[in-house]
Amino acid sequence: MSSYLDLGGCRKRRRGGERVFKFKTFGENGCPVEFDGSFRDNVKALVEYGHLEINLCGNGVFSWSFQLEVHRHPPLHVVLFIVEEQIQASSSSSINLHCKHCQYVGWGHHMMCNKKYHFLLPSKDTVAACFNCDETSFDDPNPEKGKFNLVELKGHIMHGVFHSNGFGHLLCVNGMEMGSDQLAGYQIMEFWDRLCTGLQARKVSLNDTSKKRGMELRLLYGVAYGHPWFGRWGYKFGRGCYGVNQPIYQKAIEAIQGIPLCLLNHHLSISNNDISVIFSRYQALSDHSMVTLGDLFHFMLELRSRLPKENSIDSCNPATVETNCRWSPKRVEAATRVIVEALKNAEFRWVSRQEVRDAARAYIGDTGLLDFVLKSLGNHIVGNYLVRRCLNPVTKVLEYCLEDISTVFPNSEAHIINNSKAKPRCKITKVQLMKDIAYLYKHILKDQKPTLSTGVFSAIPMATRIILDTKFLVKEYTEELSMKGNSNCSNGKTFKLLCTVISRSDEIDEGLKKPLPPYECVCLKENATFDELKQEVEKNFREVYWRLRSFVVETIVNLSVKGLDLVMGSVEMGQKLVFIGSNEDQIGMDDGGGSGIVDCLCGAKEDDGERLISCDICEVWQHTRCVRIPNNEEIPHVFLCKQCEEKIVFLSSLP
Repeated sequence: MSSYLDLGGCRKRRRGGERVFKFKTFGENGCPVEFDGSFRDNVKALVEYGHLEINLCGNGVFSWSFQLEVHRHPPLHVVLFIVEEQIQASSSSSINLHCKHCQYVGWGHHMMCNKKYHFLLPSKDTVAACFNCDETSFDDPNPEKGKFNLVELKGHIMHGVFHSNGFGHLLCVNGMEMGSDQLAGYQIMEFWDRLCTGLQARKVSLNDTSKKRGMELRLLYGVAYGHPWFGRWGYKFGRGCYGVNQPIYQKAIEAIQGIPLCLLNHHLSISNNDISVIFSRYQALSDHSMVTLGDLFHFMLELRSRLPKENSIDSCNPATVETNCRWSPKRVEAATRVIVEALKNAEFRWVSRQEVRDAARAYIGDTGLLDFVLKSLGNHIVGNYLVRRCLNPVTKVLEYCLEDISTVFPNSEAHIINNSKAKPRCKITKVQLMKDIAYLYKHILKDQKPTLSTGVFSAIPMATRIILDTKFLVKEYTEELSMKGNSNCSNGKTFKLLCTVISRSDEIDEGLKKPLPPYECVCLKENATFDELKQEVEKNFREVYWRLRSFVVETIVNLSVKGLDLVMGSVEMGQKLVFIGSNEDQIGMDDGGGSGIVDCLCGAKEDDGERLISCDICEVWQHTRCVRIPNNEEIPHVFLCKQCEEKIVFLSSLP
C-alpha cells in the first residue's frame, strides 16, 4: 500500500534526499525546530526546514512543503503546506481584506495584519485538482493555464490560517469518514494542537459544524460531556449566534443534561416503546444507576469508544477457541490463560508469536498444544481482555497484543473461554449502539414530539436550539508572550518588555478607550536607551500590522523620559508599556469591513455569520430567522423592519 499523498510520485517532482518528518511528533519542541521565539519568529524558523515551492499559489506567494510520515507499515505519508499570503497581494480594495472569521468570532476590532500563514494538509482530490501530477510540476516556472490555487480549494484534510499577530482560525477538519483515508479526526486535531502550541499562537477560533451520521456533534457531545467534541483539545465557548452568550449556553447545557430519565421514559413510553427498550438495554450494561439524559448519552459514547470493531469480534457472542481437537477443554483453557499472562507481562504491547510461545513453554511443555492455541487464538475474549492478532507488514511475522475491555463488559467473567453455560449480560454490537444513539438523538433532541412540549420537557427544544446556535469556539494558547527563558531574544538582548501602541488620532478621539493591539515582547540590550526602545517598537509593529506601516513613536503613556536615558533602571523587567505615535495610514481596522449597523430582535449587535437582511428605510440589519423569513426562501426585494413599518402605519393614520 502506498501513500496517496506521497507527492514524490509526481514524475517531475522527484527530489532525492528530501527530509521526511514524523507526523506524530511534528510541531513538538525540537521537531523540527526549537520554538523559543514569538509567533512570527517561530514560523520563520519552521519554514527554513521546508522545501520551497515555486508558483504553488501564484507569483510572489511563498510556500513550503513538508513530507510527514504517518506510519511506516503500511507506508502512509501526508504533505503539509505552509503558504505565506501578503495582504497587498490579496486585493487592491482594503474592504475585501477584512477577515470575516475575525468579525464573526468577535475580533472585528483587531487591526489587519500584513501577512497570513495558511497551514494545509491537502486531500487526494485537492492534490489532483491543484497539482495535476501527470503533466506539471510544482517547480514548473510556466504552470498550466487554469491551475487551481491551493489555498482557495475546498475539501482539504486540514486548513488553518494564522494572522501575523498570532491569532488564527481552524477552517476545516475532514477526518476518516470525510475522505481523508487513514487519518482520523482526532489525529488531525492533535496535529493542529501541537502546531498551535509550538508556534506560540495567541488564540485560535473555529466554526463547529461537525457532524457524524447526520448528528450535530456539538449537540451530541454537549449533552454527553457538557462541551463540544473540540472541547477535548481545550476549545470553549467563543461567541454564539442569534444573541446567545456564555451564561445562556451554559444554562442550556445544564438543563438538557439534567432531564430525569424516569420522567422521560414515562412520557415517551406512551407513544414510543422503542425508547424504553433502549433505556433498559444500557441500564443493564451499566454498573451504576443512570439518572439523567446526560448520564445515558455519556455512557453510550464511552461504550462506543471501547467496543471492538465488528469485523474483529462479535460482542454479542464472543468467539471461543476451537475445542474439537485431541486436547481436553481444560488443557486448552489452561494454555490459553498462560498465553494471556505472557502477553500481560510482556515489555512491549505487540509481541511476536515466537516470543509468546517461548514465554509460555516455561509452563506448558506440550509445544503442539501451544501451537494449536496460538493458531486458534486471535480476536477472542479471555477474561477481561481481548486478544488481538495481526501480521507485521515489515517482518511478516504474526504478532499478538491484549486490550482491556473490562469497562465495556463489567461482568467479564461471563466471557471466560469454553464456559458454554456463561452468556453475556447484554448483547450489543457497535453497529447497534450507533443506531441506538442516532435513534435517541432524533426522537429526543432533534424531532421532539408534542408529549415533550409541556412541563420540564419544554426546555429540550429551546436548549437544543441554543446549543446548535453556539458554533464559534475559541482556544487561548498564549494571551501574552512568556517572559521566561530566552523567548524572542538573541544577539545578547536580555532585557524584555511587553509593548503595545496607539495612534495619536485614536488617543485624541477616544481617550484610550479603543482596544489596543496585543502586547508584543520587545528585547533590548541591558545598556539600551529609550530611543533604541522606540525604534524596536516601531520595527515590531510595522512588521505585524498593515495600518502601522509608517507608524512613528512619539511618547510613552505615564512615563516621562528622555531619548538617551537608559531603559534599565527606569522600568522593570517585563513591564507593560503603551506607546503613542503618529501614523499616515489610517485604514486597516477590521471593524470597517462589517455589514453596517446590526440591531436584531435576538439582541445581536454584530455580524455573526448568519444570514442577514437590511431594512430599506433605516438600513439596520437583522437575522432573517428572527424576522420569520425561512432559510429556504429567498430574501425579499423590499423589506421593512417592524419599527419602520409601525411608523408608516402611524403616519398614514394622521389627518
